[in-house]
Amino acid sequence: MSTILHVRCAPTLTGEGYREVLELLREFSPLVQALPPRAALVQARGAQRYFGIEAARIAEVVRLRAVARLGTDVRIGVAATWALAAMASARIPGPGGILAVPDDPDAVAGFLGPLPVEALYGLGSRQAEALRGYGLHTVGALTRVPPGVVERILGKRTGRLVAERARGIDPRPVTPRDLPSSAAVRSGFTREELDGPHARATLLALVVRLGALLRGRRQAARSLSLTLRFAGGTRWEKTRRLAEPSAHDEDLRTAAYRLMDAAGLQRARLTGMVLRAEDLTGAERVARQISLDPVRESRLTVEAAVDRANARFGAGTVRPAATFGAATVRHPAGLGRAS
Repeated sequence: MSTILHVRCAPTLTGEGYREVLELLREFSPLVQALPPRAALVQARGAQRYFGIEAARIAEVVRLRAVARLGTDVRIGVAATWALAAMASARIPGPGGILAVPDDPDAVAGFLGPLPVEALYGLGSRQAEALRGYGLHTVGALTRVPPGVVERILGKRTGRLVAERARGIDPRPVTPRDLPSSAAVRSGFTREELDGPHARATLLALVVRLGALLRGRRQAARSLSLTLRFAGGTRWEKTRRLAEPSAHDEDLRTAAYRLMDAAGLQRARLTGMVLRAEDLTGAERVARQISLDPVRESRLTVEAAVDRANARFGAGTVRPAATFGAATVRHPAGLGRAS
């Protein structure tokens, strides 16, 4: 019986929108596993028994509610295993749709067989290239050779997993998991950085990116850590607890600057830095207290307006002038996995 839904959201969906999709999925099952930045797994067996319908029908309801309630379409693969459902959702053209693979050996083989080897879930481009080098161009071709052949090409462990998934075998369960408990942004310098003001401007750019990420995911950090990498491979790292959980630029900036001051940099040859928000909590759990400081209240109002502008015109469209010319901020490391 096909009971697992693999839900893919649109690549343009914001972090807040992704969290709303996760909340919608939990209306159908408590077994929802977030796969940031834009996907999730749902074990629908209980929902099938409760509603008395097939998983594909549940997927239809999920998609309808996502469009009607959240204004976003989703692609949903339905199958008996995690990998098979993920491959099904990946084959759906356009922004939305449903593709169900019946839990039948012939149906599974018919779906997987024609796929190119690079479409196999979890297979990297180099591994796919190695398989093609031995004339194994399709998933079906993998099933026509002994698993030991695939293990000799890719290594024992990887080869065994690939051979199993080519046959639709994937025993991994859906493990309830929310968004990661930490999030990080990082920057690398194109040359060894000796200029203190430029390094601080780069740190500010990281603060702005991290704050926007947390607010988009409706999370707040209880602590902040800064890692500095130096020429020669050495590194320095320190963590600072925030007075109260926050995702606001002002609070994150103050803590980040204090961390950098604690490093005591004096013409240090920096090669990169990582700013990490840790011990995250849901923003709804953070008490919103009205400040008696009108300057802070004004900054929070401006921050909200900047978030709206960036959501509409693209991340980083509006940002502090000091960050222009700073080192490029790479994609958040904390989105893909818990740290």
